[in-house]
Amino acid sequence: MINKLTLPPAFAALAIIGALEAQEPSARQTAQERAQAELDAPKLAEVLELKPGMTVADIGAGGGAMTVVLGKWLGSGRVFATDIGARQLATIREYVVREGLSNVSIIEGAAASTNLPAACCDAIFLRHVYHHITDIELFNRSLHTSLKTGGRLAIIDFVPRTGSQVPDGVPASREGHGIAPSVVISEVSAPGLTHLETIDKWPPGDKDPSYFLVLFRKP
Repeated sequence: MINKLTLPPAFAALAIIGALEAQEPSARQTAQERAQAELDAPKLAEVLELKPGMTVADIGAGGGAMTVVLGKWLGSGRVFATDIGARQLATIREYVVREGLSNVSIIEGAAASTNLPAACCDAIFLRHVYHHITDIELFNRSLHTSLKTGGRLAIIDFVPRTGSQVPDGVPASREGHGIAPSVVISEVSAPGLTHLETIDKWPPGDKDPSYFLVLFRKP
């Protein structure tokens, strides 16, 4: 249940940003990402039906804010954090050490694979990552393989911006920088994942209609 998440209240998370406004941009960015993760994690955990002790993968973890927030809450559970960038991987490692977390495994991802162990995860999520995937069929097969039976997958992304350019290497069907929910459903369902629902304006309450979450389950 969402109210079981023992995360700092929103005003405390946002206060971190104010305290770091005078510091270097990297510190401010880290604070902003952490504050946003504190706000969004309960909603994501509810959709993915996460409970302490479970295993979740943060694909394309970037700066690691959501990885750290979920790592603290999962307790005896585990977070796999992946990224394809050496700088991002180093940042996540430093962040995890600084936070004293021992339940986070950091893995270098690949264009055609999550590089996660088979059937390792109760849940997987990708935030603003899927529209950059180039080896779509192989990568989606890998997502399917990485999930346990009954596991949930959340694709969080945004619809293409008008006049924006398609990222290098992805299909022209993207129609710009971003992806339509209908395309996500078609592609991710192909290896055998079941589409459960599509949530517009993600996270709930967000005023930007371009962001969405598409939820799948492995039968």
